[in-house]
Amino acid sequence: QVQLVESGGGLVQAGGSLRLSCAASGRIFRANTMGWYRQAPSQQRELVAIIGRGGNTNYADSVNVRFTISRDNAKNTVYLQMNSLKPEDSAVYYCKVNIQVDTTTMNYWGQGTQVTVSP
Repeated sequence: QVQLVESGGGLVQAGGSLRLSCAASGRIFRANTMGWYRQAPSQQRELVAIIGRGGNTNYADSVNVRFTISRDNAKNTVYLQMNSLKPEDSAVYYCKVNIQVDTTTMNYWGQGTQVTVSP
């Protein structure tokens, strides 16, 4: 019923920028908290940034100032602008969106997009 489609990952040199997008579609009554997580090889998945429906944000210390999360409620889309990228930012990035469908609220995950930062 609900799909999340991510885009924008790729290979970039250290110091470069990338912008990730995650669009939710389907029978969506309302998209609540939206967030980005990442998982590097042999590492646990970790929170990168989250944004509430009203625009309040929270960032991991490791990305604060360098990354910016934003959302377009009309498009049910969340973005992650990543600047000053470092090799340690390399990971698969996943979006997670808390979505209300009719009277049920659930968390949905995107399929993941690879971000690789070369030295």
